[in-house]
Amino acid sequence: MTALICGSMAYDNIMVFRGRFREHILPDQIHILNVAFLVPEMRQELGGCAGNIAYNLRLLGGAPLIMATVGRDFDRYRARLREQGLDMRFITELPQTLTAQAFITTDLDANQITAFHPGAMDHAHVNQVPRDAGVTIGMVSPDGRQAMIEHAAQFAAARIPFIFDPGQGLPMFDGEDLRGFVGQAAWVTVNDYEGRLLCERTGWSETEIAARVRALIVTRGAQGSTIFADSRRHDIPPVVPASVTDPTGCGDAYRAGLLHGLLQGLGWEETGRLASLIGAVKIAHQGTQNHSFTRASLAADYQRAFGRTIAL
Repeated sequence: MTALICGSMAYDNIMVFRGRFREHILPDQIHILNVAFLVPEMRQELGGCAGNIAYNLRLLGGAPLIMATVGRDFDRYRARLREQGLDMRFITELPQTLTAQAFITTDLDANQITAFHPGAMDHAHVNQVPRDAGVTIGMVSPDGRQAMIEHAAQFAAARIPFIFDPGQGLPMFDGEDLRGFVGQAAWVTVNDYEGRLLCERTGWSETEIAARVRALIVTRGAQGSTIFADSRRHDIPPVVPASVTDPTGCGDAYRAGLLHGLLQGLGWEETGRLASLIGAVKIAHQGTQNHSFTRASLAADYQRAFGRTIAL
């Protein structure tokens, strides 16, 4: 079984502000906001939702396919994908553009302010969902607006079930767009903020959205996550990480666990707990693709965290 992950490939420029945003942003002056944060630490990491999810799924022993557009500066990322043994046949290089770039500032409370240059990602609709690559499950994650709309329609037309993961791309869509995505998707995954926005724009409650798909998955940070499936609510406990080093990419790590559970036919309780565990492993490391694990080490961590075994 093979997953096709449609989404961004990006370079993440990550900065750490050794203070708290809330101490520098005055609520009654928000209409004339003009702030600057000193960030003595800065590094560039490989990122983008599709790249991050595929990285974690590869660690789980999967063979994911990435569908994305990249720019003329892709050489460093290409070399890393080659090292990981990831299939690049559906990555399109557009030499007239730069690969997408994120500029992420994190404060001591793990709040983040992000500026994003889409670059090649804006042209992701040049890619088409293949019907002859043995794809059994798809994912529409943050990407160019038109690409997300077209790729969802292409998955639906090919009868390939897919996860709709709007992420930070959700504000690009109005209620009609989002109702269309939900109507085509097999599963929907959002964080708690995105979930509230999705409900507001569609006019549907979480229960009503869950009734239209096989499962609605809502991550809630340190409070764990909730999976609405089969007319049931599964409350997934959080896993306490070894350290809270960098939250960037934790949601993508969680989503790789979801894909693995679906590909392996795991139950929702197992799938959610596995996804939560992978997110906790990631948060203890800087960057989105610097952590590592094996299926054996993950199974041992799962036993310690939840007091039960899992077959990976």
